[in-house]
Amino acid sequence: MNLSYIKKIIKLVENSAIDELELEEEGTKIKVARNRHSGIMVQAPNAASWAPAQAVPAHQLTQSEPAVPPPSAVSAELKYHEVRSPIVGTFYRAPSPDAEPYVEIGQAVQVGSVMCIVEAMKLMNEIESDCSGTVVKIIAENGKPVEYNQVLFLIEKA
Repeated sequence: MNLSYIKKIIKLVENSAIDELELEEEGTKIKVARNRHSGIMVQAPNAASWAPAQAVPAHQLTQSEPAVPPPSAVSAELKYHEVRSPIVGTFYRAPSPDAEPYVEIGQAVQVGSVMCIVEAMKLMNEIESDCSGTVVKIIAENGKPVEYNQVLFLIEKA
């Protein structure tokens, strides 16, 4: 199984009502499970595992947990647009340590506005807003690692 195939499986689980999915292909097994604390967790026995930084250990996934998120999480999802990291890397709010941040809380952004940089393998990738609105929360910490598909910013749509 290649990485893009695994990412497609993760997207499938994220965008559906499925709580858990196990696949075995060519002797490789993967298990993708949703939990209320961190969204999605992927467990690949006998291979390198990928999991969000705040993932719940696999032994805790066997406990029954409600599939419905708490009401506050649902209302936040409907009210705000999430800008997510398209890659794994290091999050930077500004183009250099002595420069002003690209965006601040309360600042209006347009589609295509640069919001941050995610450094991956010594390449600086500018992350742009994919909607217009006002920045209401900066979730990622400057200089800290971010995972693929991790929420970086919340934008109140215009």
